[in-house]
Amino acid sequence: MRFSKDVEIDNEVFSAPMAGVTDLPFRMVCKKHGCGLLYTEMINAKALSYGDKNTLKMLTIREEERPVAIQIFGSEPHFMATAAEILNEYPNVVLDINMGCPAPKVVKNGDGSALMKDPILAGNIMERVVKYSEKPVTVKIRKGWDDEHVNAVQIAKIAEESGISAITVHGRTREQYYSGKADWDIIEEIKNEVNIPVIGNGDIFTFEDAVNIRKKTDCDAIMIGRGAQGNPWIFDRVNHYIKTGEIIKPPSVGEKIDTAIEHMKMAVEFEGEYVAVREMRKHIGWYLKGIKHSARYRNEINQLTEVEDVILKLMDLKKLNESI
Repeated sequence: MRFSKDVEIDNEVFSAPMAGVTDLPFRMVCKKHGCGLLYTEMINAKALSYGDKNTLKMLTIREEERPVAIQIFGSEPHFMATAAEILNEYPNVVLDINMGCPAPKVVKNGDGSALMKDPILAGNIMERVVKYSEKPVTVKIRKGWDDEHVNAVQIAKIAEESGISAITVHGRTREQYYSGKADWDIIEEIKNEVNIPVIGNGDIFTFEDAVNIRKKTDCDAIMIGRGAQGNPWIFDRVNHYIKTGEIIKPPSVGEKIDTAIEHMKMAVEFEGEYVAVREMRKHIGWYLKGIKHSARYRNEINQLTEVEDVILKLMDLKKLNESI
């Protein structure tokens, strides 16, 4: 998929930006398992403009994980443009604008999916970011704010007119959050209405889902979010199936636990033991989903504070399952 004459991504299976999830260690694991384009967690444009230390740390990108896209959020055109200018100095290949986040703490400030309620402001922001960015600018939107305000097609057309290089569409309204079923019809409709690439997102949990959304919508690429949590193998499986029609067998219990340990070690390197052990609890819960006897081990791991203790517990669970 081509974002510009200088930026082309060969692998059209991307990871979605997810707050509190798509940090450097998570991205590195996804890259190892075939993700074509990685996205950072969403970056607060105002905080970046003021040089906030924690925000700058979220922008750490390693050579071996590239290509990477950085996603920014905000509702003030000045700060969004300033952030775009600052990020010209970073190694990301794409700059993405968040107009899809449904989190209450984001939308209460008019950011994220709340921007879809104000198409004029949304267009102004997109124009300003495109003007100040030296990289292709993309935008991620939802179906609309709620069922009475479904305006994704309108926003997509404004995006194209504003110079946006590609648009990602999540087939739910903000009101739906992540409940119900994603509407792939809206992705298909947008694909038929604009001439820029469209990336399909929503309810892609298996390689069959990935194939079906492309058949249904003719989207140019797919973006996987929650389906990659604890399941980075989905990228390899989707890519292999698209290219060959062959199904790669799912990972074994041993592979899942070994990857959880590898992920944990990278998190400790990046965040330090205190933070990493606590942050990894949710990831470990995702890795262990469906594994026999994992509920007890997960509860015990959630009480641990030292990385070696967590690894020993995971190895015990691995041995237990191998003996069954």
